[in-house]
Amino acid sequence: MKILLMVDHRLILAPLSHVIEALGKEVSVTAVDHADAARAAFKRQTDFDRVLLDLHLGEVSGFDLLDEFRADYPALPIVVISASEQAADVMRAIDHGAMGFVPKRSGTDLLTEALQLVLAGGIDVPPLGCLPQQAMPQPAKPGLPGLTPRQSAVLASLLQGKPNKIIAREPDSAVATVKDHVAAVLKLLGVSSRTQAVLAVGQLVQGKSAAS
Repeated sequence: MKILLMVDHRLILAPLSHVIEALGKEVSVTAVDHADAARAAFKRQTDFDRVLLDLHLGEVSGFDLLDEFRADYPALPIVVISASEQAADVMRAIDHGAMGFVPKRSGTDLLTEALQLVLAGGIDVPPLGCLPQQAMPQPAKPGLPGLTPRQSAVLASLLQGKPNKIIAREPDSAVATVKDHVAAVLKLLGVSSRTQAVLAVGQLVQGKSAAS
């Protein structure tokens, strides 16, 4: 698995790279510390499997860069890694298409666990108990047993931050059909937006992990 890691602090960049590479022999990390280096890395190598993006960058907003990468590489999963654990930053990152939010201040064990989850294609978000109650999505049916196979595939794409037009490129799909599937998934989760769907699934995964 090829990872592009962008953190605007060299003292953090090197040890974080080692933590990620230690997750498996097949994991390789390209580490950069500014936006132009990240853009150059994409020009040299187009087959990254994940991007880990710091929100707090020196010369450019992490959110702006997240928008740029989502537009240029819509099928590439991007995970935010940040010192911030504010609910507003988590919500905004997910709303901009991130498939997870990993706090840098987590202990090594928790950070490793979170990275393992997102690198395996899952999502990870920090506890969101500080969110207003109306913004706290509660899955209507834990385990989502009512999803059809196609809806499950749409949910997987949705959790990766893919827009409808990208999901519709898959076989036997159309934008209108994808919208119907997304609406069905949101209804089953008991939420009203893609952002809340990602957070709901993230909280559901955390709940199952805590129970096991």
